[in-house]
Amino acid sequence: MAYRDHTKVVQIGDRKIGGGNPILIQSMTNTPTEDVEATVAQIHRLEEAGCEIIRCTCPTDQAAAAIGQIRRQISIPLVADIHFDYRMAIAAMENGADKIRINPGNIGGKDRIMEVVRCAKERNIPIRVGVNSGSLEKELVEKYHGVTAEGIVESALDKVGMIEDCGYDNIVISIKSSDVLMCIRAHEVLAQKSRYPLHVGITEAGTLLSGNIKSAVGIGNILYQGIGDTIRVSLTGDPVEEVKSAKLILRSLGLRTGGIDVVSCPTCGRTKIDLIGLANKVENMVQSYPLNIRVAVMGCAVNGPGEAREADIGIAGGVGVGLLIKKGEIVRRMPEEELLDALRYELDHWNEN
Repeated sequence: MAYRDHTKVVQIGDRKIGGGNPILIQSMTNTPTEDVEATVAQIHRLEEAGCEIIRCTCPTDQAAAAIGQIRRQISIPLVADIHFDYRMAIAAMENGADKIRINPGNIGGKDRIMEVVRCAKERNIPIRVGVNSGSLEKELVEKYHGVTAEGIVESALDKVGMIEDCGYDNIVISIKSSDVLMCIRAHEVLAQKSRYPLHVGITEAGTLLSGNIKSAVGIGNILYQGIGDTIRVSLTGDPVEEVKSAKLILRSLGLRTGGIDVVSCPTCGRTKIDLIGLANKVENMVQSYPLNIRVAVMGCAVNGPGEAREADIGIAGGVGVGLLIKKGEIVRRMPEEELLDALRYELDHWNEN
């Protein structure tokens, strides 16, 4: 039985995590939270892409006030990200945040922590305790002779204890590192010591290329071990790409169904069409279809049909010829420039077949 099946159930807005509930996809806006119009527009794009929980930074009074306006215009739970100023945590909750993310170690003394917890308790708002390897306390660095997985876990559990000491256990834990192997190890250690739901991610993962690879290896490894209740793929770029990548990680591990799975062959000397361009166009096109099928994009009219046998539908092209394939059988021939339109027609009428 997976660790995630036994974690505490936590309600975030109208969604539940932990206790075997589906793993939810998170992202974070990169607009100024004070700019309500821009932030709402970005969240709507993220919702359409499949984001299920969104986080906004909340560093100012204006940002805290904007939380309420934003919340009323979106359909997914909203998390307020707090750094250092406990007053922003309280203001965000008073303005309708569904959850707050804090590090209890950097918002002041016990009195301030108690004020934040009191406000959360009154509204039954979850607190996500976030600890990153980059901000590990000096004492723990010295104790473990450097930044280690064990030190990160000890720091996180110490912060959780601060909230528990205030009589509150509506908690989610997040421990992140840009070191993939350290992050994996930290989650393995924490899973043996806590039953709070875990938010999983590789922090400062990098650009679209390096960030996706690090996140797929790190998040994928952690999830495969049965650990993790929500995930975020952190990328330097459009947050919509984070959501796309998260969906693919979950689907690849069999933790999420639905949506079209696009497979395509690598290019080789037999490829006589712009397979790279065609595959990218197909991947973008299928995002809007709520179909649970596999689509193959093949670059060889000779071997393509056989290689696409495991796909529900596929297209393949050669010099001047395009093929529409279903379950490995050629069902239609056409000029190669008509392939994309032919595939779109089939998807539009898929449920009629």
